[in-house]
Amino acid sequence: MTQSDVDATTPKYLRNKYAIVGVGETTYRRGSQESTRNLATWAINNALDDAGLEAADIDGMLSYSGNDSTMSPFVAGDLGIRLNFYMDVHGGGSSTEALIGIAMGVIEAGMCKTVAIFRSMNGYTQVRIGGTGARSAAPITGDQVHMRAYGWQSAGQMFAPTFLRHMYDYGTTSEQVAHVKMAHSKHASNNPKAFYKTRYTIEDVLNSRIICKPLHLLDCCVETDNATCIIVTRAERAKDMKQPLVQIRSVVGRCCKPRIDMHYQHGPISTVAGYYAKDILWPNAGVGPEEIDLTGSYDAFTFTTMLQLEEYGFCKKGEGGQYVSSGIIELGGARPNNTSGGHLCEGYTHGMNMVIENVRQLRGNVDDSCPVGADGKRQHTYNYSEGGCRQVKDAELSANLGWAMPGTGSAMVMQRG
Repeated sequence: MTQSDVDATTPKYLRNKYAIVGVGETTYRRGSQESTRNLATWAINNALDDAGLEAADIDGMLSYSGNDSTMSPFVAGDLGIRLNFYMDVHGGGSSTEALIGIAMGVIEAGMCKTVAIFRSMNGYTQVRIGGTGARSAAPITGDQVHMRAYGWQSAGQMFAPTFLRHMYDYGTTSEQVAHVKMAHSKHASNNPKAFYKTRYTIEDVLNSRIICKPLHLLDCCVETDNATCIIVTRAERAKDMKQPLVQIRSVVGRCCKPRIDMHYQHGPISTVAGYYAKDILWPNAGVGPEEIDLTGSYDAFTFTTMLQLEEYGFCKKGEGGQYVSSGIIELGGARPNNTSGGHLCEGYTHGMNMVIENVRQLRGNVDDSCPVGADGKRQHTYNYSEGGCRQVKDAELSANLGWAMPGTGSAMVMQRG
């Protein structure tokens, strides 16, 4: 076997070979009064329009849900698509990047050519993460048999011990981490699609009521009804498509700690899955965290953003609080995070809207309040005051850091073509 044969079997061989060519979403709202089936077709149609593709160009479909969505074949049938490959998986926050990796794999294996990945959820009016809502009376099964006995019913309750331990180990404060909400709310104020556009202060966060120590109300994400879609195909094909090229340099899918059911039994509890995922992400991408221009770190809570930025090496372990409170994650800072407002402010999609945002950032065509020129393109001012711009200037590389729970995560690095 020659060295070229070895290189062709490594993940590095896939670097920049695949691209995201279309992104789309519905509105982010509460009270959609639509089925997840309708929402899914809406988002996929928007992604097709974005890519300049017809429904017949799609021959693969992937989706993820938490028993709250519609399966791919039904959605495909509504769109007039016959699938050569489909798969629907159970999962939340670590699914987007993982399914992008699977899409690359099945195309590479010759099973299909172009894959639409969607997430459709009535996350406010039907299945709510906090355990309430119209469809809250689900049977207690699986891990819940163990977790509910200890009062770990909601995501906040399950993750809080990790957050508290980080505060104990490293002196991290709620005030430091509140900067995540402040930064993301600034970004959302310039985002026409965001559900919450209010700019919040540190005092606003700390004065909001405690939900589950150390989480205040404003440390927690918004709940919304929405669907989102990403279309993946070969970069060679993407060069002839409608949008500027955005290539995929590296993907990590659902990397986990030695245990995820009781991850604290393989400590330290303040370490999350990104500690392991970074050793796949950066070598395969051929770049390091210092070269990344913007991040999309999962913000189900302010603390999840902080923990992941730390574990992936954007700062030293234990310095996450200082990092997020330094101004670096704000638009105008050295490495903005969640420039759409993320889950804290734009809408809750289990991770997909943050990938969609970074795709648009790398294209240089995010929608904001900047004027539109005669060529139909936004003339970005890079003035990040309220009601202004949210385009990162000269963005070349982005990193998305997905989170399902402290013990499981996914990640991806993308590059402007």
